[in-house]
Amino acid sequence: MSNHHRFSDTERAAVYRVIAERRDMRHFLPDPIDPIVLKRLLAAAHQAPSVGLMQPWRFIRITDTQLRNAIASLVEAERHRTAAALAERADEFLRLKVDGILECGELLVAALTDQREQHIFGRRTLPEMDLASVACSIQNLWLAARAEGLGMGWVSLFDPAQLAQLLNMPIGSKPVAILCLGHVEAFYPVPLLKLQGWTEEHPLQELIFHNHWNNTISPE
Repeated sequence: MSNHHRFSDTERAAVYRVIAERRDMRHFLPDPIDPIVLKRLLAAAHQAPSVGLMQPWRFIRITDTQLRNAIASLVEAERHRTAAALAERADEFLRLKVDGILECGELLVAALTDQREQHIFGRRTLPEMDLASVACSIQNLWLAARAEGLGMGWVSLFDPAQLAQLLNMPIGSKPVAILCLGHVEAFYPVPLLKLQGWTEEHPLQELIFHNHWNNTISPE
């Protein structure tokens, strides 16, 4: 059966390639990002799906150097708290590079907006769908950045309340991610945590179940 909605072979290959080559980047060049490209990336993020079309994402562009340094300090403090929680892997963790906040060309904070409780459609039994919507927006930004030849890193090592206070965010809102965005010398050939020996990826077949939980045996 033919599918006239399908993109061309070249277009489909590009989509799958950008998904496969997306990396969580930690190493950046300081070169600035073209404002026109940045606008395209943010437009791509804004085209993400959202439950009930609530569009709960907000992006705060950090252009103040002192504020960038303060955010870096919050991440550094949480990095050491995380190391302490990891106990026997603490030293190994502290050797990992976990962010590029001070090096990247653009720094963004992705956040959940306040007053989300008024959105019932799609959230009555799954209120966390607002977070899922923001994650979709971040992924759009990530893939578009890779297509533009730019790297992006998602940093989650921070105390949300402290970061919200630093950014003068309203009560009820919540920062979700610090996003390092910029030019890179090269993209990692595999995820950095795998490259550094921290962990390994699970193969897809282990994560697909059939009809019941943990049933990995295909009916075929």
